[in-house]
Amino acid sequence: MIDLLIALLGSTITLSAPLILAALGGFFSERSGIINIALEGKMLSAACLAAIVGLSSGSAMFGLLAGIGAAVVMSLLHYLLTQTYSVDHVVSGMAVNIIAFGGTNFLASTFMDESFAAKVPIMPVAMYDALAFLLPLLCLLYVQRSRGGLRLLALGNDPDKARQMGVSAVRVRLMALLATGVLCGLAGTLMVSTTRVFSDGMTAGRGFIALAALVISGWRPIPTLIACVAFGFFQALQINLQGIKIAGLEPPPEFWQSLPYLVTVVALAGLLGRNQAPAGLGKP
Repeated sequence: MIDLLIALLGSTITLSAPLILAALGGFFSERSGIINIALEGKMLSAACLAAIVGLSSGSAMFGLLAGIGAAVVMSLLHYLLTQTYSVDHVVSGMAVNIIAFGGTNFLASTFMDESFAAKVPIMPVAMYDALAFLLPLLCLLYVQRSRGGLRLLALGNDPDKARQMGVSAVRVRLMALLATGVLCGLAGTLMVSTTRVFSDGMTAGRGFIALAALVISGWRPIPTLIACVAFGFFQALQINLQGIKIAGLEPPPEFWQSLPYLVTVVALAGLLGRNQAPAGLGKP
């Protein structure tokens, strides 16, 4: 029993960390007023480039920088579509995801094969985990105590009034999406660091779960951390309890596999609408 609890705790930390990093990425863009359903694609792009560059160069640091760079490029594309060409934020987010799914599939099939399995050089996973659990507090201090954070909240709550007060929407949203790219890059690179291999579609909906955690928590950093840990715990249950009898019955594998997504849907159905979204979300 003790061993099972220790395994559950370890798995929960491991599975929560990329969710936290991605959700905080969504926090910056959505607090600036940009709807961001593209977290999934940015994470996937980062994971793919981190694996390819890491394998090619033999350097974990180059892989990390390439992963962050890939997510930042996808964020800049999102910025260009929404802020320069005024494309609907949801449509542009879907476009980024589609480009990421197709692009990473092409790159992985071109530059990697089975001989590269479990050979990706990595940075220490503990470094990512520590960063993921520290960043929500730093984000909270940033938005409450710094001029940049107050401008971010002002723009997301009322873009017109923020502009009248001299806030540059172009600059704040660009910086917010750059932060989103860096954090999603860390999330994607962490996933590769955990498995030491890239597989097609390996993010498996974690970007959407991270976005759900952000919405459920009312777009606040610390509640987002708690929501991500809860989702990570249910994913850990799937890994550690699958195949084990509970009260004499063995749930089918499909139950455990669907559990994290089922919890996400139930949580969204129960809490959506109770939290107040940033008033300027999706507005020019």
